[in-house]
Amino acid sequence: MSVLPLVFTSGWASGINAYAVVLLLGVFGATGLTDEVPASLQRTDVLVVAGILFLCEAVNDKIPYLDSLWDSVHTVIRPIAGAVVGALLAGQNGSLPELAAGAVGGSTALVSHLVKAGTRMAVNTSPEPFSNIVVSTAEDLGVAGVITFAIFHPVAAASIAAALLLTGLVILVFLASRIRRFRRRRAQRREEKRLAGRGAGSGAPPPG
Repeated sequence: MSVLPLVFTSGWASGINAYAVVLLLGVFGATGLTDEVPASLQRTDVLVVAGILFLCEAVNDKIPYLDSLWDSVHTVIRPIAGAVVGALLAGQNGSLPELAAGAVGGSTALVSHLVKAGTRMAVNTSPEPFSNIVVSTAEDLGVAGVITFAIFHPVAAASIAAALLLTGLVILVFLASRIRRFRRRRAQRREEKRLAGRGAGSGAPPPG
């Protein structure tokens, strides 16, 4: 069977939480649940690092504004992770060229990441932290569930991932006004900090 459905699903999931994808695939491979996972993802040091980074993301992802900062840093990391995981899966399976698998995994991860980052900007227009916790927990559970399902039913899981990706894009369009509001608020905060710093440096009281 072609590894393409698993590559696509892992790419979608990497755009949301790349560390969870590496950790889950590594554990599934190490425990013998699947032969599709390359040995490089099953190494103990890789699993330990992925586990630590997953815990860091699990915390940062639930704190308003810090989650968007975390997403900004991972704009490059998640697509690269999706591409690398896809290429490794293709190399293990041999049914798809590694370069093509890397392109599929990386591009899918990028689109998925942009959907996640945009959604978080919209969520951060609400001052309370409860919505961030709910959305983050749903993302973690979704990634875990879809990746686990993909190990046993890769085609069905890829269909679910595609539907979720399309749904996310549609939702993002409807949240465009909230995203613009978030960006204006962030720009305003930066300007206030800049003016406050300038006032402190000159010894003059801040404006306003």
